[in-house]
Parts: sequence; structure tokens; C-alpha cells
Amino acid sequence: MENKTSIKITSSTLNLQDCYNFVQDASCGGIALFVGTVRNATQNKEVTLLDFSGYEPMAIKEMQKIADTALVKFAIHKIAIHHAVGELMIGDIPVIIAVSSAHRKAAFEACEFAIDTLKESVPIWKKEHFEDGEVWVNSHP
Repeated sequence: MENKTSIKITSSTLNLQDCYNFVQDASCGGIALFVGTVRNATQNKEVTLLDFSGYEPMAIKEMQKIADTALVKFAIHKIAIHHAVGELMIGDIPVIIAVSSAHRKAAFEACEFAIDTLKESVPIWKKEHFEDGEVWVNSHP
């Protein structure tokens, strides 16, 4: 049976082309990509970097559950969910989600479902660093 999911947590730089290549298929007319990037400000404060940490065994299981649910819930062919951990600078990519389907609507819907659910349920935490301090954005480890 063909592998329909690619789940990854890494301290290395995420590769958009790897995600695209994984989901690309001749049977698919649509590929939707979500690429999260580290922005330079939040709540009128200048961000210097983000630090992502997580409980990786559980995070991988939750990411796989999201991918498996998306495959059942939406008419998609493949899905990749990759997340970076460690310190990321402005412009770096902490998360990539790629989804392929025969038609664009299913790919868009599954991609949105995956990022929204990931942010709600996957134990990966983000700490924002500023010139004058740092703050956990969500519940911290």
C-alpha cells in the first residue's frame, strides 16, 4: 500500500520542495500548501526570534492522527505535515502542510483543517523572544 502521509519534526531547516514532491501525483489536479513563517512583530512588539519545543513522541502521534483524519474526512490523495523545533529567526519556516487532491477544494479544506487542528492539539510550544524579554505564546512545557 502506498504511503499517504509524511509526518516530521526536525531541528533542521524545513524543505518546501520535499513536501511538494511527496504529495505530487499525476492523478491530482490540486496541491494546497500552507507555509508558516516567523514574523517580525506581534502585538506591537518587535520579535527577535521564536523558540519551538515539544514533546516529540506525542506530537508525532497527534500529527499522524490529523493526517489520518484528513484522509478520511476530505477527498485527498496525500498529506505532509512537517514542523521545526529549536530557535528560528525572522523569515524562517516553522511549519509546512502540503495536501494533494483531484480537485482544489478538498486540498484547501484539508490544509486548513490540518493547520487549525495542529495549533489546537499538538504538543509543540512557542516562545517569543523580544529585545526586552520573552513570553510563552501558549501553555508551556
